[in-house]
Amino acid sequence: MNRILIVEDEQTISRLIQVSLTRAGYECTVANDGVSAADLIEANDFDLALLDIMLPGLDGYDLLEYLRPMGTPVIFITAKSSVKDRVKGLSLGADDYLVKPFEVEELIARVEAVLRRTGRGGQTLTAFDVTLDLAERRVTCGGRDVDLTPREFALLEQLMRNRGAALYRDVLYERVWGGEMTDTRTLDLHIQRLRKKLNWHDKIETVYRVGYRLKKE
Repeated sequence: MNRILIVEDEQTISRLIQVSLTRAGYECTVANDGVSAADLIEANDFDLALLDIMLPGLDGYDLLEYLRPMGTPVIFITAKSSVKDRVKGLSLGADDYLVKPFEVEELIARVEAVLRRTGRGGQTLTAFDVTLDLAERRVTCGGRDVDLTPREFALLEQLMRNRGAALYRDVLYERVWGGEMTDTRTLDLHIQRLRKKLNWHDKIETVYRVGYRLKKE
């Protein structure tokens, strides 16, 4: 599970980001000022940092300097919307720049894009006796190839990337089908097929009133 640092002094916004990304399957840590964020950066390894620019203590530009030697990708999330501000943020080394107010769906899409682009998402995923190779679009189970449809492949990728986390139905539908959920039976049917093809009848758990979760070892 990818670990994300959220640095935002407006607690309503930091809470919105934390809840949205946690719901999408990410592990989130929140800091509400630059000094606390710097302490967290020194003590932890993060896969991505979401930084406001205008912060008490150290600002977002200062934190970017802390993160650059570690190779941690950064997305600025800020009310500074001018072209000059965007160019400055990107030229200093930020991987993306999102202006407030923003839609949660766009935030999640940008997070996923940066993780993929920077190689933090991983090209090979393994769980139990199953290996998923994103580069070759190939799935093996116990060493044998398993034939999956594109939707089944995408659904399996989400379950494996977020192993141990309960993924909401609407999140899975958005990520795999790219739209709002109109028929829950479609998702349920694909889960049933994955369970059968991978012999994962007890590995993919149904989470009541939430969705599905791939068990840990």
